Amino acid sequence: MILSCNFESEQVRLMRLDEGKALQIHRQRFGRDGRAFAAPARVNLIGEHTDYTGGLVMPMAIGFSTVAVISAREDGRAVFYSANYEEEASFEIASLERSPRGHWSDYPAGVLWSLRQEGIAIDGFSMSLAGDVPLGAGLSSSASVEVATAMGLLWLAGVTLPLEKIATLCRKAENEYVGAKSGIMDQFVVAGGVAHRAMMLDCRSLGYELLPLPDEVRVVICNSMVKHSVATGGYGNRRDEVEAGQAVLRQERPGIELLRDATLADLEACRGKMPEASFARCRHIITENVRVLEAREALLKGDLQRLGGMMIAAHVSMRDDFAASCPEVDAMVEIAMRQDGCFGARITGGGFGGCTVNVVSADGAEQFVETVRREYATATGIADAQCFVCEASDGALALLAKGGVQ
Repeated sequence: MILSCNFESEQVRLMRLDEGKALQIHRQRFGRDGRAFAAPARVNLIGEHTDYTGGLVMPMAIGFSTVAVISAREDGRAVFYSANYEEEASFEIASLERSPRGHWSDYPAGVLWSLRQEGIAIDGFSMSLAGDVPLGAGLSSSASVEVATAMGLLWLAGVTLPLEKIATLCRKAENEYVGAKSGIMDQFVVAGGVAHRAMMLDCRSLGYELLPLPDEVRVVICNSMVKHSVATGGYGNRRDEVEAGQAVLRQERPGIELLRDATLADLEACRGKMPEASFARCRHIITENVRVLEAREALLKGDLQRLGGMMIAAHVSMRDDFAASCPEVDAMVEIAMRQDGCFGARITGGGFGGCTVNVVSADGAEQFVETVRREYATATGIADAQCFVCEASDGALALLAKGGVQ
């Protein structure tokens, strides 16, 4: 059950729609019937900023989505229409180069570019995009657009790719075309998530395990309404600091290729050779990988107190060692942890705003939402914070396999 999804700005309107509505939008825009492909959003239960250093994460797909509707055209052009922005962007496919514009169209254009880099031939097409993933909230609206776009383009090209390849090519679009320094977690779970399961993903091997979510709890996402962007600002700076520390460890400690390979003892031994900021960022990631493993054990044993403890520790680490929280998000976490039935709460996503993720008893979820919104408004003056009670949803591939698109 999604309690609220009204998240609007002057620039974009988010819409609740099914594939039928998306098909109608496409038909009205381009005068042709199309084929619809859907990709969900995601929330990360634990494992933040570990993915781009080969670490462990525990995301799940959730029931917001982007729908991409595609039909062929004969002029060799790629025409993208965003129903949310009510804008169109058009490119000559044969001459498409890496040329991001800082525009919403960078994400679907980047996927087209990435697939062509892989040698996949794509003829002219029209694509309509529409969705309801809150922007700047840390729920991976970008990966949702990328994966939905990729599914449509692969269908048009008559190409089938495995999950790992789809995720890798979508990540390439975001990293090398858009210029956002994200890891592979978002694209992987958006494409490969499974209903009623969290996914523990090894971002080095791309091996994963599907973990049960207890029936007696709900995952509640609370939006601080403080927007963030992974393409600019603090996210990129933190990744640079991580990579600087990782480079020192790689040089000084034989056998370490990625932070995933390092222990706290390794890090402490190299502390004097790296900036203090890099030391703190790397400490967060090393300890976060351990917390993900602890959270896995907790879910397998149904130990919600242990899971919640790992979430709280993860938030403290993101706040203090990674310095990627903000006062509003910290207030939201503190308010959540005062509520009966809340096992754990933490910031989720890249940081610097966005959402918290909370594990809450099912029978108290609606009261939790009401109280958190009220107390958050009192503490911050932000009266329109959105909260969503979510269940783990299918990713794009599962939706396709189950006939969830037309």
